[in-house]
Amino acid sequence: MTTRTATARLDDDGLRFVATTGSGHGVLMDDVLGDSGARPAELLMVALAGCVAMGVVTILRAQGEPFTSYEVQVIGEQRHNPPPHVIEHVRVTHVIEGDLSIDALRHAIELTATRYSAVTGNLASGVAQVRHAYQVRDATGEEHAGEVVITGPHMRPGDRPARGRGSAARGRARAVISVAPRPPRGVPIAVDMGMGDRVMVRRVPENLSELLLELI
Repeated sequence: MTTRTATARLDDDGLRFVATTGSGHGVLMDDVLGDSGARPAELLMVALAGCVAMGVVTILRAQGEPFTSYEVQVIGEQRHNPPPHVIEHVRVTHVIEGDLSIDALRHAIELTATRYSAVTGNLASGVAQVRHAYQVRDATGEEHAGEVVITGPHMRPGDRPARGRGSAARGRARAVISVAPRPPRGVPIAVDMGMGDRVMVRRVPENLSELLLELI
């Protein structure tokens, strides 16, 4: 069991709060009137973006998949009525440039969405449906897009997620996390690889969930 903590301190006469995480980092929050920081509901989308991005990038780097740019875009639809105004539908799109294997990317997204992302698991265990998709521009300029998996709502450990269909959609409102393509230093990850009939099949190590728990 891991404990996560945070505090939020009122910082003005309005609704501006300075939050401090258990790891010692600050986050500024405000309402629409003050508008000096992010809204709390927006930070849910930021947390989801960061959590899935760290998982997918860790797996891709462990597999030696080359990419030159990476970002993840998150779009959430928040219910108006009845209250509470929960987020019911979320779309996560991994936008990548590079000559990487689409099969490897899909595998990394599915593993992250269904096994390694704590934020995805929290949302999908409630009323939210989270759709996980990708957009890739390869080295030749060709574009690939698709949906990998759908998690939630009301998912429990061991439940089978639905398979995604169709192409990834572009949205206007989004939370975006960008990641440098350089491999991490000082984080050794052992990856077993075997050759299938037509494509390279890579198995992510069982202890990756513990590694990601330490990293994120």
